[in-house]
Amino acid sequence: MRTLINLFTILLFSCAGIQASAQSIEIRRTSEAIRIDGVPDEAVWQAADSAYNFTQNFPTDSLPAQAQTIAKVVYDHENIYVLGVMYNLPEPRDYVTPSLRRDFRGSANDSFSVIFDTFSDRTNGFLFGVNPYGVMREALITNGGSGEGSFSLDWDNKWYANAKQFDGYWVVEMAIPFKTLRFNEGADSWLVNFYRVDSEYAERSTWSPIKRTFPLFNLATIRDMVWDTPTKKPGTNISVIPFIATNTQRDFEENTSEDLEPAVGFDMKYAITPGLNLDLTVNPDFSQVEVDRQVTNLDRFEIFFPERRQFFLENADLFSGFGNRGTRPFFSRRIGIAIDTLTGQNVQNTIPFGMRLNGKVSDDLRLGVLSMQGGRDASIGLPSYNYSMLSLQQKLFSRSNVSLFTVNKQTFESSSEYDTASLTEYNRTLGVEYRLASANNVWNGKGFYHRTFGPEMGDSPYAAGLNLTYDIQKWSVDIFSQLVGSGYDPEVGFVRRRDIRQLASTIRYRWFPEGGSIQRHGPALDFDMLGNDTFGFLDWDLNLQYEISFRNTATFWGRLRKQYTYLFNAFDPSGSDGVQLAADTEYTNYQILARYSSDQRKKFFYRVNTRSGQYFNGNRINLDGSISYRYQPLGFASIDFAYNRIILPEPYTTTSLYLIGPRFDFTFTKNIFLTTFFQYNSQIENLNINTRFQWRFKPVSDIFIVYTDNYFADHEGGFTIGQPRTRALTFKITYWLNL
Repeated sequence: MRTLINLFTILLFSCAGIQASAQSIEIRRTSEAIRIDGVPDEAVWQAADSAYNFTQNFPTDSLPAQAQTIAKVVYDHENIYVLGVMYNLPEPRDYVTPSLRRDFRGSANDSFSVIFDTFSDRTNGFLFGVNPYGVMREALITNGGSGEGSFSLDWDNKWYANAKQFDGYWVVEMAIPFKTLRFNEGADSWLVNFYRVDSEYAERSTWSPIKRTFPLFNLATIRDMVWDTPTKKPGTNISVIPFIATNTQRDFEENTSEDLEPAVGFDMKYAITPGLNLDLTVNPDFSQVEVDRQVTNLDRFEIFFPERRQFFLENADLFSGFGNRGTRPFFSRRIGIAIDTLTGQNVQNTIPFGMRLNGKVSDDLRLGVLSMQGGRDASIGLPSYNYSMLSLQQKLFSRSNVSLFTVNKQTFESSSEYDTASLTEYNRTLGVEYRLASANNVWNGKGFYHRTFGPEMGDSPYAAGLNLTYDIQKWSVDIFSQLVGSGYDPEVGFVRRRDIRQLASTIRYRWFPEGGSIQRHGPALDFDMLGNDTFGFLDWDLNLQYEISFRNTATFWGRLRKQYTYLFNAFDPSGSDGVQLAADTEYTNYQILARYSSDQRKKFFYRVNTRSGQYFNGNRINLDGSISYRYQPLGFASIDFAYNRIILPEPYTTTSLYLIGPRFDFTFTKNIFLTTFFQYNSQIENLNINTRFQWRFKPVSDIFIVYTDNYFADHEGGFTIGQPRTRALTFKITYWLNL
């Protein structure tokens, strides 16, 4: 068998050598059955067109890859098949993987990935990747692969892959159903790229060259994949994902408990056209099977936690991609969560049903429609609200687009049924945005204007923003500005601060040494100014920083900061319910910020950060980070930590805050996982234990068992664990069924 494989490898090289260096790849139909076993012994692979001559993206972008790769694609009436053959040094080696868990990530993990831009708009794409142990991952790429949030591994769908390791190379075979993808009928070509991460050389390489200042999944310069016949609709495409879940929990503080009560519901995906998808959900279970990580909160404003619920993820940029991280008109985590107006606490709100219509309606027009019905909760005086959103996105020029959207939250119940002082009949947001992306990805940016409407509108109920990025090899310039009115109030959104005007900019210069241990380094100047008409400057900071990327994947950055803060409200900087600093006071501080991440290829690796120096009217010593050990390929153990020593003059509180989170991740197979992590947070005197068992018994079909415990904990005079606070046990099973 090994002789057969080696012979076939020579044939692959021979076929590649006959061709000229092509700027496109042809995908041809096959009638031969292909076994997805990582052994490319089917005759069709010898005749298939090849992508080869990979070039480096890291550490440089001007040289051929040291570890070369050959990729091939074919298709039949159901699937696209992808073959990757990854060559390396002939001697035995250990490939790097964090575990056998699906959706691995990291700049040092060995992997092979393919990206399909099925609409050839260089804006949205599907990524499928496999590592040498056969572990799979899939991701959605939005906004051309540029900017924060443009790459999401939270998306999940059905496809198949396997990998095999041989002396001097490893092989990947994939089968990706047409029904998993979204595309137009009658297309003559898609855009495609292949990329590889190799840990031995600390190298990242691509078939279509990507500049080293851009991420591997950037869509600006990917190449054509030409179909031998135009694409066809893959037939009826309906998937139903039913679930059964049950949960029991006890609140020891309130002395209440909930017995096991089964919940049944389902999601359905219906491809109305190959490019337009309808998602339906009935009685969805929006509970998290993995809890959010705790943080030490020394901030005066709400903390943003990202959305992970599967229903909201496909084409999420059509709904959650508007505004910016601190000013979002739509934030899906507001749905399924309500606020108890008496206690101010978040409580789960039932969702009887919901729908999303999303995708392409033509070559240049995308559509997003969402409607979710929230349940009535008499215990907290909450009426039933409907949450709806409509968005339209029209492509302009090569990669830019303009979008219009409206968000509506409304109850149709009588005002006598709820407290109109704290709850409104309706809340609406209208907005327009223009997103710029140049053909060569040198220029990127966004401009937006949003306005909210409600029964009682405050002054200036609008938000507007503009950001622009210019990025070439040695220089990078980013300019950001926004204006958020005091009356801007999107109740289904996330707004960190209102009544502000903000201007920020970062200018970077980079050197790329030809040799040595450093891949690139350079200085940067950064400033951020924020204020309003009432108080003038509220906050500003000026930073002088230096950044270093090493060839072994380690990174370092450090900055010296001068910071000004004006308190328009009283605030306790100790984060421990101490004496508050008075309102209408101002502080100018000097701080040192730094971060170092070690070589991720090592089994033992770590990350440390500090943000220390003057702090309001005192000083702060901060150290946080994580330490990990990989016992590959079966998993890893890690510990996240954060230490903050807040030193303030009398009568203000001097305190030490600790956050420690050990985590143990065991992957017994590629389908059976056990994760246990602890979170001790001295700020809220809480110890949280979360254990999650997951069995993926079929593709995209899972059984979860989750146990969560919370205890009072105190570190004063020695660490002690007190009585339990809450305890919960959750069981959930989901099954993906194609009709």
